[in-house]
Amino acid sequence: MLPELREGVSIPGISKGISQANINRYAEASGDFNPIHIDEDYARGTPLGGTVAHGMLVLAYVSQMMTAAFGRDWLSGGRLDVRFRAPARPGDTISVSGKITAVDIAEGHSRARCEVLCQNQNSESVLTGVAEVKVKAA
Repeated sequence: MLPELREGVSIPGISKGISQANINRYAEASGDFNPIHIDEDYARGTPLGGTVAHGMLVLAYVSQMMTAAFGRDWLSGGRLDVRFRAPARPGDTISVSGKITAVDIAEGHSRARCEVLCQNQNSESVLTGVAEVKVKAA
């Protein structure tokens, strides 16, 4: 959990390796067997040139970071508004980071607005966006 809820506070980031095995497991769990994710021969013939991770897999990493920072408050009502910038590919290491950009205080709770970013090992943005979470007063 974050020790302090104020503008400018960085959210502790996480780093995740993407492998074809991760992508295949996610396909099994989600039921999304689109060949761009799981069929390497098919994917090589597309403009993407190879398999790519499911966007929702990358979003799960953002949610993992936000859950570590905000706990049940994130799980019970966190919101994401994101844009995918580039595909995450097998062999990539995705770094997920965030920072609180605004805190609004209302009756019995605070609402934190956070910038979120996922980058690959080449510092290319894979995902950018905003997360919002309503935090109960202590």
